[in-house]
Amino acid sequence: MSGAVGQEASSAGGAAPTPKRTALDWRTRAAIVLGGIVVRLLARTWRYQVVGREALLARAPDTDPMVYTLWHGQMLPTLCAHRAKTGVIVSEHKDGEIIARIIALFGLFAVRGSSSRGGTRALLESVRVVKSGVDMAFTPDGPRGPRHSFAPGALMLAQRAEVPVVFIIAHVDRKWQLSSWDGFEIPKPFARITVLYTPPIRVDAPDARAAAARADEFQGRMMDALREAERLNTEGW
Repeated sequence: MSGAVGQEASSAGGAAPTPKRTALDWRTRAAIVLGGIVVRLLARTWRYQVVGREALLARAPDTDPMVYTLWHGQMLPTLCAHRAKTGVIVSEHKDGEIIARIIALFGLFAVRGSSSRGGTRALLESVRVVKSGVDMAFTPDGPRGPRHSFAPGALMLAQRAEVPVVFIIAHVDRKWQLSSWDGFEIPKPFARITVLYTPPIRVDAPDARAAAARADEFQGRMMDALREAERLNTEGW
């Protein structure tokens, strides 16, 4: 997933051509299927405390969709909890094809593009998806980091589509954490997971460039939400 789409889209003059789908060998496809089975079995043992989602689930049909942002390293605990029809920006590289097939196992769908290729096309497609009434999700520190940085793609989308931003933040009390750039989190069996949905935030800005200029502000807000999720996980059970 990628929030860095905005870095390219803000400077490109037109939409990029639609890319061909990356082919995966049979071993990779088999690993995705088997991995999905393992994750589902593991997820059955996780104990979730979800905070703030009730109001979003109770939205009227004519209510504005949302642009969700979540940290790249927390995709597993957050998306396993989310499980709602949502578009997700993913890279056009081979790793993006892998992620696209994985998120499909949880009922989400991919919109292709990243900071390196297809950024303008992905942003325009995301606007179309949101204006059709479907939520979109970004990892603002993806696809390559730095961890917990905030690229402006989600803010540019929210401003153009005139919809709010909602952070989805997780805290896991027991986890394996990979040595990857994003510190990817895999909750251990029977882990306690708090998932926090923040109240919707409007991106008040006259244009996409002004919205992108608020990236540092939103990065700080996401870090505040991360600390709040940790507090809730520690005190709220």
